Amino acid sequence: MDKVARITLNRPEVLNAMDLRTHEELAEIWDDFEADDDMWVAVLSGAGTRSFSVGQDLKELATREQAGTAAPSTFGSRGKPGWPRLTERFELSKPIVAKVRGYALGGGFELALACDIVIASEDAVFALPEARLGLMAGAGGVFRLTRQIPWKTAMGHLLTGRPMEARRAFELGLVNEVVPADALDECVENWVADIRRCAPLSVRAIKEAATASATMPLESAFATRYSWEERRMHSEDAVEGPLAFSEKRAPRWKAR
Repeated sequence: MDKVARITLNRPEVLNAMDLRTHEELAEIWDDFEADDDMWVAVLSGAGTRSFSVGQDLKELATREQAGTAAPSTFGSRGKPGWPRLTERFELSKPIVAKVRGYALGGGFELALACDIVIASEDAVFALPEARLGLMAGAGGVFRLTRQIPWKTAMGHLLTGRPMEARRAFELGLVNEVVPADALDECVENWVADIRRCAPLSVRAIKEAATASATMPLESAFATRYSWEERRMHSEDAVEGPLAFSEKRAPRWKAR
């Protein structure tokens, strides 16, 4: 077992737009991923070559609105199918790599923003076009984009819906690496292999501490106790790492 969960948004006929069923399925997948100790890292991608995801299935939304079955949408997914969605799983401690080819629009971009590492093909395009549709980037776009890039740059994209090409996203720090489309799979696998070389409890502890402390004063960040760091401190892997180094061999991680 390679310890990798490979999750594909599989609606290529609609550019991997996400309907209610997709959100329900994804919620089950994220629950299983977090609970399965044999899964150390996830790769999230979109089926086909044209799109990672164009976000919410607007045709489905329009149908539900005409039928009077769609509740007004705003921030978050509480009370909606698939809650909590990835964009609100603030305590998910395992790393997620987004493999982005083609369009990452609206909720698709918000998914990428919620991932820990983003690898994009040269033809990838990112945008939050909600303002052009009378909607709100309520799955975290308005919150995460302003935290991950300079304020005025973020507002320029949020207030206009202007798209951002992959190279620009890389320059702004939203993307870790940009490669030709035919090299995307190999590049992602290299990143995954590097994560898998690390102790899984260290990876989870690092993600938890970095995420939880992001808005804390530095003094508070040092003083806070983090549950996955408590596990790592007292784990067999914390002994195995230095031992393997001293014996000049590869460590044998047990995730315990």
